[in-house]
Amino acid sequence: MECPKDRTVTLSDGFLSGDLAVKHCPECQGNWIPPDEYDRWKISQEQREVPPTQVAREMADNFVPARQDMKAGLCPECKRYLSRAKVMVRTPFYVERCPSCGGIWCDRGEWELLEELGLHDTLEQLFSSDWQAQVRSVVHADKERLATIDKLGPEVAEMVFELAEVLENHPNGDFGVAYLMRRFDKPQ
Repeated sequence: MECPKDRTVTLSDGFLSGDLAVKHCPECQGNWIPPDEYDRWKISQEQREVPPTQVAREMADNFVPARQDMKAGLCPECKRYLSRAKVMVRTPFYVERCPSCGGIWCDRGEWELLEELGLHDTLEQLFSSDWQAQVRSVVHADKERLATIDKLGPEVAEMVFELAEVLENHPNGDFGVAYLMRRFDKPQ
């Protein structure tokens, strides 16, 4: 079985998380997780879902994606191109999965970070378009919040955030929003 990223290297037997049997690349340090091994291992794990809000707000400051992360991979079993799911941390990276057999490829260090994030035992959710959309929404909202703080300063921004929450929860909050919009819709 050949490495999905470097077809000249033969994968060797290895383990992740103690007892998850994988095929390991001695060159790039990536790991191929056969679908049957992952399914068998997952049964023994605590079943939980990680909310997109939790992942999107994780920093993972020390993580540096492997240079092979940007390279397309071929399934070592089916020889098909692997599909990619973006993990949105401070420095995003991609987990790859074979659309045919369901095997998973993690480049060097990705499995350990997935463990840290609590995603290692629910990898299928990464490949859900709904889950990915929720993560993008959280990332966008956080960037918008930081931009508001940058433009208004922390004190005024905090007042705006508090007012927005009050109006959001008020049954007639839309009247308050309309009032504010009219106040700022004057010719300069």
